[in-house]
Parts: sequence; C-alpha cells; structure tokens
Amino acid sequence: MYLVPTPLDFGTLGAGATPPPLTQVLPQQVLDVAAGLTHWVVENAKTTRAFLKRVHAVVPLARPLQEMVIAELPRPPKGSARTPPPDGQLDLLLQPAAAGHDIGLVSEAGMPAVADPGADVVRRAHELGLQVVPLVGPSALLLALAASGMNGQSFAFVGYLPVDDGARASRIRELEALARRSGQTQMMIETPYRNPALLAALLAHLQPTTRLSVACGLTLNGGWNRSFAVSRWKQHPQALPADVPAVFAIHGG
Repeated sequence: MYLVPTPLDFGTLGAGATPPPLTQVLPQQVLDVAAGLTHWVVENAKTTRAFLKRVHAVVPLARPLQEMVIAELPRPPKGSARTPPPDGQLDLLLQPAAAGHDIGLVSEAGMPAVADPGADVVRRAHELGLQVVPLVGPSALLLALAASGMNGQSFAFVGYLPVDDGARASRIRELEALARRSGQTQMMIETPYRNPALLAALLAHLQPTTRLSVACGLTLNGGWNRSFAVSRWKQHPQALPADVPAVFAIHGG
C-alpha cells in the first residue's frame, strides 16, 4: 500500500482558478506511482478523481478513471465520538491489496494519515502483513513547524481546539502553560472558515511574550507565515482568510 501525498490546494481555489503545477510540489516518483495505481482507498472520491486528472496531464494513467476501483474511508456519524472502524470493514478496503494489487491511500490534501483520516487502514495493513510505502510530499504541519523558528526537536500536534468560547480559552491557556513548562511547541489547526476566530482567541488569551506562529496557504500562490511574540502580533495585526488552510503554533518564548 502506497501512502500517496497530494498538493495542499484542495478546496482553496476559486472557480476557474488554475492550480499550481503538480511538478512544483510532488516528486516525479509520486506522479509515476500514482499514475500506475488502479486501486485506491480515499477520503473523498470526487477530489481523488480531480487529483488523478491532474496526474494524467503529467503522466498518463495506466487505466481510464472510470475503470479505477476507488473506495472511500468510512466516516463516523456526525456528532459522535471518533471510534476506529471494525477490522472487517478495513479488510474490505484492503482486499485488493491482499489479492495482489498495489493500492494507494490518499486524503484531501498533504500526507494521508497525518492530520487526516487513514491511520486505521495503515494500522490494519501492517497487521495483515502488507508492505506500507510512504511517498515524499508536502505536509502542512512540518512545513509550518520548519518555518516557525520554534522547537523542532520537541513538538505536539493537538488537532482542533473546542469551538465553545469558554472551553477554547481554557484549552489555549492549558497549551500555553505546557509550552512554557516543557519548551515543547504546540501545534493546532482549524476549519478554514473558523481561522479568524481562532487567531482572535489566541491573541486574546495568550500572554504577551508567548510566541505565536501562523502559516497560511503554504505552497500556494500568496501563501505566507509569520512568527512573533503575541505583543507584536497585536501591534501589527495580519488578516487571516476564512477559506485557506492554516496551521497555528505556540511556544513559551
């Protein structure tokens, strides 16, 4: 099973916008492997087909899209706590690989199974004795960490913060205390339309000397990153778009 990275522009381009060439963000090996695969386990079949069309423009696909076997990862019911899918359900997804076909795992953007679904199917692939091959490609988390100037030797990705204002403020203060006590960089993401609200909450509840890094739209045209003390952020605010993915990180300063 190949873990196939995708570009970070999914869902960030307006109608009619031209996406960046795949060759700018994905090595030739990834394009060659993706073009040769005919069986896929994916987060979203529609966007995977769009990705494969872009691959085809560079390396012809081994089989027409309509002949591909594309199975979507199971999604938990809305509002329910995340629980691993039953092994039997994962086995069905991996059946082509067990039968001898190479299979690709792909998520919406970046590296599958990193801040994206897919870890359960990777775990099950190992348990079934399948070879798992990660391919080189963009990871928003690692790009943001490298650009932050924060501790890259010890860091934690904490996912999404609570939406409720009070719970979010409490979580921000908890993460700040941990960052100051341990020296560990704390990283988080948010659904793009909530990015401005998260930035406002971070600036409101972090101490002035705490460092805050924001990386927005990395690898995209117009992408940027800033890493300053909270006091400087307040002196020189930066508008954050509500339709482009961003990664936030804090450090004790």
